[in-house]
Amino acid sequence: MTAKVRYADVEVGTQLPTQTTTVQRGDLVRYAGASGDFNIIHWNERFAVEVGLANVIAHGMLTMAHAGRLVTDWLGDPGALVDYGVRMTRPVVVPDDGVGAELVVSGVVTEKREDRLVLIEISALCEGQTVLGRAQALVRLS
Repeated sequence: MTAKVRYADVEVGTQLPTQTTTVQRGDLVRYAGASGDFNIIHWNERFAVEVGLANVIAHGMLTMAHAGRLVTDWLGDPGALVDYGVRMTRPVVVPDDGVGAELVVSGVVTEKREDRLVLIEISALCEGQTVLGRAQALVRLS
């Protein structure tokens, strides 16, 4: 598969389509099973509150995966992703209210490099607050 986005068609400032995802408690259970991360703060509200959290929180790597999907969906080819990294800056609190937490992820091309490499800055917000810092993806376009 090749990337659906071409290097020649991308400029600094190109916006990736914003994605909004709802994270619910069931997602945390499925992610725990897939990842093996059964930390109690991701499923036990009483414990999460006792240790100072507002409620159960999403796994940081699950939040990172949603932000990464923004880039791979835009690319059309996950193999075009060369490097990806974030800092977890604030947890995504997932209430048990049947609605969950809304995660809004967007991105912008901030640099075009040699060898068809493009740097993307990613923004991830929950309740209007940044939950990932220094979120960047380096991709190689066709």
